[in-house]
Amino acid sequence: MNEYGVLIGNDTVRFERLLPGPIERVWSYLTDAEKRGTWFASGPMEPRIGGRMDITFDNSNLGPHPAPPPERFKQYGGIFESRHIVTGYEPPRRLCFTWDDDLDPAGSEVIIELSEEGDKVRLVLTHRRLANIDDAINVSGGWHTHLALLAEQLEGNPTTPFWTAFDGVEDEYRKRYGKRRPA
Repeated sequence: MNEYGVLIGNDTVRFERLLPGPIERVWSYLTDAEKRGTWFASGPMEPRIGGRMDITFDNSNLGPHPAPPPERFKQYGGIFESRHIVTGYEPPRRLCFTWDDDLDPAGSEVIIELSEEGDKVRLVLTHRRLANIDDAINVSGGWHTHLALLAEQLEGNPTTPFWTAFDGVEDEYRKRYGKRRPA
């Protein structure tokens, strides 16, 4: 399986991962604020369609030890919060929510689907309705890194700080999606 996400339309990226199961355990890492905070972002979520999902990012403290962001991402070195709406909730198979600190269901949306494959769980994450290729590159770098940390958590071996794992990933997506970095 390709660890990189793919651009599947002008406004949509998709990632697939095969993770250690069972499916209920993977689901808990998506919906339990404390577990979600080990690989992505913590914060309360109302477990229903239309519920609020307030997430708190602290990327510098994700992973086994703190790590500062690269210079060009210094503004993301601290804690920041965003608010979202749960647009799909079907335990333990499907979780969807708005993106971009966006309480507007017509904005960008994240769809996470889980399916069992033996003792593994296939996670498919689709981020759709992105505004432009720059947004696709940005979210691809973030999701790529967060999903790598999720895999480490589920394998019981969290070894990589977020910013260490993130370093260079956006540049790789820029190449894959055929976009040059601004001068």
